[in-house]
Amino acid sequence: MELTYHRNGDYLYPNLVIETDETLTITKYGLMRKRYLKENKPHWYQSMLMTGKLEQHLAEIERTAQERVERIVDQLSQTNPPPDKATNPLGWAAHMNSLTAMAEETVLNDLIYN
Repeated sequence: MELTYHRNGDYLYPNLVIETDETLTITKYGLMRKRYLKENKPHWYQSMLMTGKLEQHLAEIERTAQERVERIVDQLSQTNPPPDKATNPLGWAAHMNSLTAMAEETVLNDLIYN
């Protein structure tokens, strides 16, 4: 790989371009991970950003976190079955929100803030 430079005044700046193969979807968990890295591990964040690995890392975290939350909610709903959705929709929604919050807390501690 050969670097090219452009002149700006008395200085030469390298022409750096980060190449990405595909568009990666980064939403809630990926953005939370990005903020954590930026605020708490700035050297690692900058290194991944400069090498072009940050977006791929965030997409992987996003995918893994969503899968884990779904799996944990399924496991929790088997041990703590929700009320019938047809007869008690508000109770079902409250119960499922509670299970989702428990699952997200586990995922945040294990994946995002680690």
